[in-house]
Amino acid sequence: MQRTNDPVTRWLFVVCGLVMLMVVVGGYVRLARAGLSIVEWNVITGVVPPIGEAAWQREFAKYQQSPEYQQVNVGMTLAEYKRIYYIEYFHRLLARLTGLIVVVPFLYFVWRGAISRSQVGVYAAIVLLFGLQGTVGWLMVKSGLLDRPAVSHVRLTIHLLLALFILAWTLWTALNRYYYAHETVPVRVSSGLSRFIVVVLGALVVQIAYGGFVAGLKAGHVSNTWPLMFGRLVPPKLLSVVQPWWLNLIETPLTVHFIHRWFAFVVAALIVGFAVAVRRSGVADRAVHQGAWALVGLVGLQILLGIGVVIFEVPLSLALLHQAGGLLLFTVTVFLAHRLLHVAPEPMPHRSQAREVALSQP
Repeated sequence: MQRTNDPVTRWLFVVCGLVMLMVVVGGYVRLARAGLSIVEWNVITGVVPPIGEAAWQREFAKYQQSPEYQQVNVGMTLAEYKRIYYIEYFHRLLARLTGLIVVVPFLYFVWRGAISRSQVGVYAAIVLLFGLQGTVGWLMVKSGLLDRPAVSHVRLTIHLLLALFILAWTLWTALNRYYYAHETVPVRVSSGLSRFIVVVLGALVVQIAYGGFVAGLKAGHVSNTWPLMFGRLVPPKLLSVVQPWWLNLIETPLTVHFIHRWFAFVVAALIVGFAVAVRRSGVADRAVHQGAWALVGLVGLQILLGIGVVIFEVPLSLALLHQAGGLLLFTVTVFLAHRLLHVAPEPMPHRSQAREVALSQP
């Protein structure tokens, strides 16, 4: 069993933390309406912000040609522009630093042989996924620079889900190194708990995806009452605003908000059911028991935060805590999936048997 004194393992866990930080910072950028402040994607020259009054005026002039300025921020001063510019600049700078922290150690570990040849592809995929994430992020921003001052909610959600995939891939790889002498072990889906946690993970991804739709469509502002919306438990015209009807599931803010609001309880029911199943199964892995009940606490807190976001009309602090809560839920669920898909369930000894074993030991 390897532990975190392995530098490759430590690196992977650091990358996981950076991905989570990037997602939360990205949420702050969106809520601060700063994501469209930099209208160009200059990978190298964009490392340095504008220097001097003339450079700032040139950058501001580019922004003044964008739909966001012309339709939302007409009359914005240069000082106000600098504030949102620096928010997005920090976001992109953090992305660049994260990319360096991914690429440079990877190349070093390959050179030193810390990553075996058979596993280079697994780690190279992390590097390539980060490159893809940067491209998707720019395509998302570009969608808000054409004719309307908002990014595509579909592209935003793809950007979010790709971040989750990178987090899951990196965390899974780190857990392989942390728990096993070899970097990978055969994955098996044999027990009911293994299948159950995969269902929980799938439902959670759907819920997070709808959170992305809500954010992109600003659907959180549709209703500030709970549990009723416009005085009704099920508001009218959920499936009739656009045609065909199924487009309402991803295009209509009211429908998207309604689904995200109530599918949370489906996820919660699955998590509680999973925790009960773990308790009754007798699986010996203590981490599985602790993780299952951690999920129960996290999903309860997440629902309360979601209700608060609705009632208080999407305040910045609660919205960011809600987003961070979703990330923690996802991370713990991936951890549980790793344990259950790799560790054979062994029944915990009965209390009387455990006492006999303890008394028999010198």
